[in-house]
Amino acid sequence: MNSLRGILGAIRKADQEFNLINDGDIILVGVSGGKDSMLLLYSLLRYKQFKVVNFEVIPAIMDLGFPSFDASKIKNYIESLGSSLEVVDERMVFEALDKHRKNDGKLPCSICSRMKKAAMNQLAKKLGCNKVAFAHHADDAIETLFMNELFGARIATFEPKMKLERADITFIRPLILVRESEIKSCIKEENIPVMKSHCPNDGYTMRQEIKELVNSLYKKYPESKSNLLTMLTNYSKNKIWDEALELKIEKTKLSLKPVLTSNDKLTELKITKNFINDDFDHYLIIKNNKAIGSVKTKYQNELTFIKELILIKDSLPVRKQIIKYFERKSLVRANPIKVIILDKDHKELYKELKYKKDKEYNALSHLVYVKEK
Repeated sequence: MNSLRGILGAIRKADQEFNLINDGDIILVGVSGGKDSMLLLYSLLRYKQFKVVNFEVIPAIMDLGFPSFDASKIKNYIESLGSSLEVVDERMVFEALDKHRKNDGKLPCSICSRMKKAAMNQLAKKLGCNKVAFAHHADDAIETLFMNELFGARIATFEPKMKLERADITFIRPLILVRESEIKSCIKEENIPVMKSHCPNDGYTMRQEIKELVNSLYKKYPESKSNLLTMLTNYSKNKIWDEALELKIEKTKLSLKPVLTSNDKLTELKITKNFINDDFDHYLIIKNNKAIGSVKTKYQNELTFIKELILIKDSLPVRKQIIKYFERKSLVRANPIKVIILDKDHKELYKELKYKKDKEYNALSHLVYVKEK
């Protein structure tokens, strides 16, 4: 009971800090049969009894087609809790994974993850759920942080809550502040049945290696266990190189500052009069330590898109230098390249730079200029 009390307290804290569960929510809980998802379902059903917030829970398990899959034990247990388990036929997942086995015989985890999430989204819509709860816990978040840093060159982990606008579904992770050791203890104390994983990759993934690395850090530096988790929300003390990034355009007095901070966004808004958070990279154009304009770019395979090159005081030489900078940068990424500029003015400049009008790429209120190099 002590472990459960701590877990329910951690769920309440996560709910208060990240606004995870609201009155009227219908939450689909994806159950795999493993310890994390079984504990998530059990603890959410218990959390619901406190009536802090009124919500519904619908448990579901997917038959992904792995050999020897049998959910009867889990189904009976969930029914004993006064709930019912949706068993969803998704056996084509294993068929797809089997066709894409890696050279070492392992199944591709990334494809499996995407297919499961897509299937959960479809099921949620079918059952009228507005949220899907995943069983990722605090240690998962820290391990993902390490994986992204070591193998993805980025400081990132999954979020406690994420809204999928297109699907109109919100993912929540109520166990985000719960430790794996607490889950193991609670599973044992509450006699919650667990189904062995049917995935042949279980225990042989890169995540398992990172888990062992992180645990070795905890043993050597015990204080790091709490510090690493606190770090994820310690935004007032975070200090990375966002504010220092400023890309020099050599042999000019110009530089490009990525729009990353709130101050950058305010400066861009003053220049553009209309800040839109799209999938382009946003830059401030800097001269003599002052923002004189802004521009947006996006790389897509061999394509480079440039749009909304706005200068406070228009200057064709500055425009030319900015465009040539992105052309050079594009050639580092791919060769040959195709640069696509969306603009409604400056026809003579683009003619001088060997751009041609193109109708293939449509853009509202813009002309499209294309150059292959």
